Amino acid sequence: MDQLERKTVASDFWDDQESAQKVLRKLNSLRSKLDNFMALEKMYDDLKALTELCIEVNDADLEQELLGETKDLKKRLEKTKLETLLLGKHDSKNAILALHAGAGGTEAQDWVGMLLRMYTRWAEGKGYSVNTLDILHGDEAGVKSATILVEGSNAYGYLKSEKGVHRLVRISPFDAAGRRHTSFASVDVMPEIDDDIEVDIKQEELRIDTFRSGGAGGQHVNKTDSAVRITHIPTGTVASCQNERSQQSNRNTAMKILRAKLYDIYQEEQQKELDKIRGTQKEIAWGSQIRSYVFHPYSLVKDHRTNVEIGNVHAVMDGELDEFVNAYLKFMAK
Repeated sequence: MDQLERKTVASDFWDDQESAQKVLRKLNSLRSKLDNFMALEKMYDDLKALTELCIEVNDADLEQELLGETKDLKKRLEKTKLETLLLGKHDSKNAILALHAGAGGTEAQDWVGMLLRMYTRWAEGKGYSVNTLDILHGDEAGVKSATILVEGSNAYGYLKSEKGVHRLVRISPFDAAGRRHTSFASVDVMPEIDDDIEVDIKQEELRIDTFRSGGAGGQHVNKTDSAVRITHIPTGTVASCQNERSQQSNRNTAMKILRAKLYDIYQEEQQKELDKIRGTQKEIAWGSQIRSYVFHPYSLVKDHRTNVEIGNVHAVMDGELDEFVNAYLKFMAK
């Protein structure tokens, strides 16, 4: 940390703005970790002194205060322990989430809309910001697909647990006969990739289409071909953006999404090769859901990787995902 601080006071520090910002981000991250450790140390010392005082005076109100302070310290320690599990190369970065409806028409599209709300609620509860990069609304209700950027420290490290197929079981509000339906949606999670990370994208391998933005968004929407869709022809990977006012801004954002998707594909290919060497092959198929959300005939959300179950499905849909996220981090650290 001392070395980074010496860099910030050098006379040529701001000559390279991009490099300077990276140094400051790293420095702020280290300072935050140090401040957290010092705060934990102070909480422990205060708790120790309060315990000694409780033994001396034997006061009921003081004992209640001690119990409350102990609970707070345990909670903060657990959060700090989980942060130590975020050791992946990109865990500290922002996260790009792409959600897609499976087969099932309006029911599946409504499910994507519900998941989009769930992740937005979770992110806001963490103090993260959420920016909708691209969204395609359903014909009758819900969302066919959506891409959002979740910005905040360790956003990708936490949200990587959500990558996979999510299954919904409920009485469909769109079925006049009141029958039970099963719907699927896929969630893809990628880190927002820094420009200094090399991703080989050749201009001649790209097809760039422009179109008019759809949905709410102000007077500029549907007036000009400002929305951009970029297709990487060799892989068939598509990235689009329509939330910015200018075509150039949408193009830049779409390229950022494309870089993240292609980098993710490259990482997965490397992992598959490693799995072959280790003699393990994990099949990821549309039917192999990571989590099931059951509204009927009972209320239950179950993660099929960690076996964590929560009976209050409505609380989960309101963004209470930490129990699943934390269990996944511990599961992967084994």
